[in-house]
Amino acid sequence: MRRIFVFLLLVFPFWSIKSQTSDLARAEYTYFPQRDSDNSFRRFRVLANFPIKLNNRGSYLVTGLEYRNINFLYRDETTFITDNLERFSSFEVNIGLTFKLKNDWRFAMRGGLIVASNFEQNKFISDDLLFTGSFYFLKNKKKEGILKPWRLILGLRYSTTAGRPFPLPFINYYKRFTPSWSFVLGVPKTNIKYYFNERNIIQGLVTLDGFFANIQNNRVFFSQQENDIRNANNISMTIALAGIGYEHYFTKHLLFYTYTGFTIINDIRLRNEDKEDVLTINEKNSLYIRGGIKLKI
Repeated sequence: MRRIFVFLLLVFPFWSIKSQTSDLARAEYTYFPQRDSDNSFRRFRVLANFPIKLNNRGSYLVTGLEYRNINFLYRDETTFITDNLERFSSFEVNIGLTFKLKNDWRFAMRGGLIVASNFEQNKFISDDLLFTGSFYFLKNKKKEGILKPWRLILGLRYSTTAGRPFPLPFINYYKRFTPSWSFVLGVPKTNIKYYFNERNIIQGLVTLDGFFANIQNNRVFFSQQENDIRNANNISMTIALAGIGYEHYFTKHLLFYTYTGFTIINDIRLRNEDKEDVLTINEKNSLYIRGGIKLKI
């Protein structure tokens, strides 16, 4: 039941719901150790979005690039070699279109291609390739002069990584209900923020994170618990965490951010070609730290 719940929240664990982001560029680093284990997870991520104005009516074409380098130190005892299961990379290219509708609504859609793998064959293979697609309706009431600005996003998102033949819904609602407080209700992040001023902000948050990648040379091993032979084709991680965050704006558009928290769901597993779990690597909750710099619209 827990994994079904997580799946409904998190269709694709490369998480960033790109149609809700206003980031033009971002560079960040993530680290969390695995409790009662020598395993640890480190990730470096960079992305850039390039909006292209199509007309004077608010229509834009947006192209995006993203790179992730993941170092998962796998130190648990196994019956198979883990050396090439410690370094994964992903590359994404995406393109989107957004334009205004009536009554302050905006429509956005995006499609992307992702290559995610351990690349132990030193080349790209077809199983490394993933597809994503999404569309969103957005109503934004965050203009200056509005007493209590708010924003609502409704959409659907689909990814071949999830292994399900249907898209999943996405809902995100933001409101700044006083000059010093705002909240976001939604997935992959829910938070409440306190503004010391427009440059320094703290928040309490619950958010999701994770990754997915192909294993080029599948791992075959014997499961003592199930008394059968299993085949691991890919690796997947799903994280839900609660914690606090801090943002400091150097300028109106450039900021530093950091999150520190403790995972409340920590599910790292190997899966077969049908996206079924064949080995759970670690489920113990642990410390989580993420920080970086981003440039926003």
